[in-house]
Amino acid sequence: MFADAEIADEQQTAPMLTTFVPWVLAKLKDNSYIGWLAEHEGKVVGGAGLWLMEFPPNWMDEQPLRAYLLNFFVVPEMRRQGLARNLLNLSLEEARSRGVKVVTLAASKFGRPLYEQYGFKPTNEMMLRLR
Repeated sequence: MFADAEIADEQQTAPMLTTFVPWVLAKLKDNSYIGWLAEHEGKVVGGAGLWLMEFPPNWMDEQPLRAYLLNFFVVPEMRRQGLARNLLNLSLEEARSRGVKVVTLAASKFGRPLYEQYGFKPTNEMMLRLR
């Protein structure tokens, strides 16, 4: 996913697996991460995740909960067939069912047009990577 989006290569992302797998397993267990997989002819061709995270109450939402979409990916040969749209619909419906009012994500160049169709807007969030 990261290599395809030209964010990072396999060598850069390989160490992430040793930390991501335990993190996601714990989140699956406490029901704060929900994931979906798209299958075609017995192969996984896409997936999506919804992380329900504690977030300070604010002017957009008084409850301390926000949803973050992550791990959205569809293999290149299966794109433009509605899989990402279906995964996004599932994710947003799950967020709605839990009373979430704000959903955020980091969009790749591939996903940005779809998210914009759903009303996602860029924000003024900034990032600093501490070394």
